[in-house]
Amino acid sequence: MNTSIYIAKRYLFSRKKMHAINIISGISMLGVLVGSAALVIILSVFNGFEKVILSLYNNFTPELKIEPVQGKTFNPNTAYFNQLRHDDRVFSFTEVLQEKALIRYNNRQFIGTVHGVSEAFLNNKQLDSTIQTGSFTLQANNKPYAVIGATVQNSLAVNINDPLATLQVYSPRRNAGTNSINPADEFTVQYISPSGIFAIQQDFDDMMIVPLSFTRNLLDEPVNVSSIELNFKKRTNIDAVKDEIEEHLGKGFNVRNRYQQNTELYKTLNYERWFTFMILTFVLVIAIFNIIGSLTMLVIDKRKDIAVLTSLGAGKPLIQGIFFFEGMMISAVGYVIGSVLGLGFCLLQYKYGLIKMGGQMMVIDAYPVHIKATDFLLVLLTVTVISVIASGISSRLSVKGLDDIKQDL
Repeated sequence: MNTSIYIAKRYLFSRKKMHAINIISGISMLGVLVGSAALVIILSVFNGFEKVILSLYNNFTPELKIEPVQGKTFNPNTAYFNQLRHDDRVFSFTEVLQEKALIRYNNRQFIGTVHGVSEAFLNNKQLDSTIQTGSFTLQANNKPYAVIGATVQNSLAVNINDPLATLQVYSPRRNAGTNSINPADEFTVQYISPSGIFAIQQDFDDMMIVPLSFTRNLLDEPVNVSSIELNFKKRTNIDAVKDEIEEHLGKGFNVRNRYQQNTELYKTLNYERWFTFMILTFVLVIAIFNIIGSLTMLVIDKRKDIAVLTSLGAGKPLIQGIFFFEGMMISAVGYVIGSVLGLGFCLLQYKYGLIKMGGQMMVIDAYPVHIKATDFLLVLLTVTVISVIASGISSRLSVKGLDDIKQDL
């Protein structure tokens, strides 16, 4: 075993009386422990939030979305779209027609997005997980129903348990005359009952999901659609299919995958994760640099030992090595115990939901966690880099005044 490592281990783990130096070393180790555990827990919680948010977004965000480059709508009844509709790789082919509209309920009104979808939209069995109240029903007994977002419900105070509850949806009439005596004649009005309330995020919660036929009647648009949403069977290469569709459609259409549809969401999740990591790393830097103070005091306490070693022929590299490895061992022990405690807490939180979310949540009631091995490697790399710097500084201080130490022997 390396002499420096052996002596450093003896200093750290051998039985000795408790005094100020031991307490300071313990505090330094505790700082690394707490910092490592905090990083593991926070990164796991962010992973959990990211997993929950993206799973909710994916319920409404298709794997591929086709939209026209120019104009709001296009004709989906072409040879290629009909071929794509019957492609064996396609799990759901959803025609979407959406537009902003005025929604009224009792004496309240709200401008939201009417999102008309074809029947294939309901192939996604995870839609029910987004429901806060009611059910995800769009058609029953030949009658259309609407599933409204939480923002719509809060703005209009809609009571879906009221059998007489009816939403009035207003949209400007196509080719309406400008000289009409009655302004109401310039709008198409449709009535629909709500069946459920969903909640995901602000980008979606101002929507009202309705059958495609309802939107066609509202907008007087019998053929065209705003977009086509595609979901595929498992093990389908989405990127390859995207390239294939783009090649067939040319420059007249945009074909976007989930990341391209929600670029800001993915960027926000990444920024929040790394900003939090940097803040906690700064706290960890302060904790680890306490090692410099504890090792400096250890050098003072072991002056005679250093003098004896140098008299026996030990050079500066060996002396520096002792205190360098001492600092690294303090950090290593703190990291290992902290990571184990952090992992244990994450497992308990995952299984029992120890820490609850504030307020009532429709999807989760406790902070979610998702454990990744890469997070432990990231924390290990962070602790190692900071510890090498701190221990290196301490080891250089250990050989200062070495000649004076020899004379004191």
